Amino acid sequence: MKRISTRLLLILSLFIFSCEKAALETEVLVIGGSTSGVSAALTSARQGVSTVLVEEGPWLGGMLTAAGVSGVDGNTKLLSGIWGEFRDSLIQFYGSKKSLQSGWVSNHLFEPSLGNQIFQNMVKREPFLRPYMEKKITAIEKHEKGWKVELSDQNNDYTLYAKIVVDATEMGDIAAKVGVPYDIGMDSRETYGEDIAPKKENDVIQDLTYVMILEDFDSDKTIKKPIDYDPSIFYCASQSKNCEKEYTNRVLWPKDSLMTYGRLPNGKVMINWPINGNDYYVNAIEQSSDERKKSFEKAKQKSLKFLYYLQTELGFNSYGLSEGEFPTEDNLPLIPYHRESRRINGVTTLTVNHLARPYKQEFPLYRTGIAVGDYPVDHHHASHPNAKELPKLHFYPVPSYSIPMGCLLPKTIENFIVAEKSISVTNIVNGTTRLQPVVLQIGQAAGMMAAISIKENIQPAHLSVRKVQTQLLNKGVYILPYLDVPKEDPRFKIYQRIGATGILKGIGMNVGWENQTWFFPDKNLTKDDMDYALSILRQFKKLSPPKSLKNSDMIEWFDGLKVIFKSEEAVLSGNKRIIKLTKNIIEKISHDKIMKRGVFAELIDIILDPFHNFPVDINGNFTNQ
Repeated sequence: MKRISTRLLLILSLFIFSCEKAALETEVLVIGGSTSGVSAALTSARQGVSTVLVEEGPWLGGMLTAAGVSGVDGNTKLLSGIWGEFRDSLIQFYGSKKSLQSGWVSNHLFEPSLGNQIFQNMVKREPFLRPYMEKKITAIEKHEKGWKVELSDQNNDYTLYAKIVVDATEMGDIAAKVGVPYDIGMDSRETYGEDIAPKKENDVIQDLTYVMILEDFDSDKTIKKPIDYDPSIFYCASQSKNCEKEYTNRVLWPKDSLMTYGRLPNGKVMINWPINGNDYYVNAIEQSSDERKKSFEKAKQKSLKFLYYLQTELGFNSYGLSEGEFPTEDNLPLIPYHRESRRINGVTTLTVNHLARPYKQEFPLYRTGIAVGDYPVDHHHASHPNAKELPKLHFYPVPSYSIPMGCLLPKTIENFIVAEKSISVTNIVNGTTRLQPVVLQIGQAAGMMAAISIKENIQPAHLSVRKVQTQLLNKGVYILPYLDVPKEDPRFKIYQRIGATGILKGIGMNVGWENQTWFFPDKNLTKDDMDYALSILRQFKKLSPPKSLKNSDMIEWFDGLKVIFKSEEAVLSGNKRIIKLTKNIIEKISHDKIMKRGVFAELIDIILDPFHNFPVDINGNFTNQ
């Protein structure tokens, strides 16, 4: 009996060991349940591709939820893809758009715990998506199956095989592990020709923040005085007789603004105060796990010192950390808010020059857009020890912009896509691409790219730009940031497609703090518009200009376009769909008036379909000239 029992125990232990070491397989692995990670995983799974999402913590959503940054910056009117879906879920929960406008920093404010719950519910609804929460990646290497990944939790170790990996970690840790080249800190002026960059490169990154969610308890909630507390570092957080103006170059607000700035629904308050508040400088990107913990603890202490200042110096002693908002013992967020990470050396790199002057660059990267943003270039460096000597990059104005597909692709590593804040942009551009709605779209694009790669059995680097863009457009994603053409517009896809060819240019501008780009479909076509369109079309065929921009002469010109771009046989036999669509358009316009930009775009789209017939490479250059 003793021998039999021993054998049973041995068999049982081997069974348990084999279960612990069980190899899992998936087509797409998304590492990091961050803002981009949850979006990437959802998108991949929705394409019918088996997807695993691995997250070290218990929450999904990254900076939007686990870091407590629940005041969304930018893309208020560009409700693209999963960002729009998330916003609609917030409205459904709180009851109205107005309910989200509880503070003045954003049009979309919410409780972080609700954001996590929304993402958790979205993930649960996807049959092709398996979330692995509270598990850490311990090793990753190339394998004949694609990637071999080792992960562990408190109880078990796992081996996972994946064909494609998406790095959606907060600081690009997985890209670093697999050997993707990257940059950290400010680029020199010469590196990318950015005039506002510093003369010499450095390793300075943006401040991080341990956000606080407070609520009013109607009783004294003053915390114990933090060690080494010095109120003077916060004197210039608001208007105060103690603030010596030479120590700040920022506009100071009344003290009540600190509580109304990030007011959330249900009376809670987000404290993510950039003006001599709870921002904290540390470059923890290359630190070890233990070193990071120590650095983040110092960032927490900075926030608690600011809380003590709010309670004792500004009179907000009834405000304390919201209890139960986060599943943490100290009631602070699960992670700090990282504004900057590693930036990979990608197939393409987005510079501030591409943002400011997209149509005047060597490579027309706007043609390869897979996400859009409209927030100014906003850098937080005030907590750096040498802040006064750093370039002033606060709200540098650019038009709204597109993020090129090649920014998500490393130059050298196959079957690997990068998301979150580690995409291939310059340090300056990171100041706007880091915002939550943009990062959600970056994740959606990464997930779509991974899924199409699996379905077509090709490397992500070999993907058709137009195929990825078409799939994203079908999901209500903007590839160009046209403020005046919402995704509900029946011609949304047409204008997006024509804009992505460059045949008609968007018009960029700055209005206050808003960065905008307009398509102006109802404006008259101008000679400059026509000349630029001809410069594009003449890359394929010799063309004469129309006699005038009147509808009658333009219709005649379009008739000639059919003959020039199509074979004689095709023109004679005709295309019933084209004939019908063009007839419907032509019948609605007055022949003696100037053609509208929108009508021009529609006719170009119907007759030539240049978006599909003039494919582009990853740099935005036409490939069939």
